[in-house]
Amino acid sequence: MDCLFCKIAQGEIPTELVYEDENVVAFRDISPMAPVHLLFVPKKHIASANAFADGEDAAIVARIFEAIASVAKRDGFAESGYRVISNCGKDGGQSIDHLHFHVLAGQPIRFPGFDA
Repeated sequence: MDCLFCKIAQGEIPTELVYEDENVVAFRDISPMAPVHLLFVPKKHIASANAFADGEDAAIVARIFEAIASVAKRDGFAESGYRVISNCGKDGGQSIDHLHFHVLAGQPIRFPGFDA
């Protein structure tokens, strides 16, 4: 498979991992949109959130959110807050066909039309 995130998760493409367990890796985005911009990726190839429609692998999403909370606490941005974004499909802005979650922190994160 020629998936960029699979290659990173398997160590074929070197990157500094900020988190790793048996199911999840996290690393810094190469085009950060905030002082903290991390990507959390399942090690298993899952194309997008649409894959969870049948219930398979849903536990991986729970594990990713546990990892996000752990890193936020460890790295000191849990208290001030952060935003988690997952783009789904081409029209949703997904540029790599591997489920991933962007975690943005380190400043107030504002997106017009999306802020409550």
